[in-house]
Amino acid sequence: QVLLVESGGGLVQAGDSLRLSCTASERTFNGYNLGWFRQAPGKDREFVATISWRGGRTAYADSVKARFTISRENAKNTVYLQMDSLKPEDTATYYCAVDRDRWSNILRTTLPSFGSWGQGTQVTVSA
Repeated sequence: QVLLVESGGGLVQAGDSLRLSCTASERTFNGYNLGWFRQAPGKDREFVATISWRGGRTAYADSVKARFTISRENAKNTVYLQMDSLKPEDTATYYCAVDRDRWSNILRTTLPSFGSWGQGTQVTVSA
């Protein structure tokens, strides 16, 4: 089974920054669009950001646009989420995910489009 491991979460104050990382064991990210999603208590999991397999294209949820930056290092099999100007409403468990299709030219943002998921990393932002 594919294992994705997220890290970098923590407890921070509003306005602070965090950088999440996600790496995979026993699979390659090469050729796959990657995504970050989050789930707050009592809410559905929602899209945050996605990046193309070449890394040249990105897409973001409106709620995080201009504050979060997704990037990837294919040589390290790692995807990142730089989160700046954090707000209390960013509090959630953050998950990385891999698009089901390889070599896709479509940046997708829906949960069913992604297959492999990590276990999540908790981000808590205090006011």
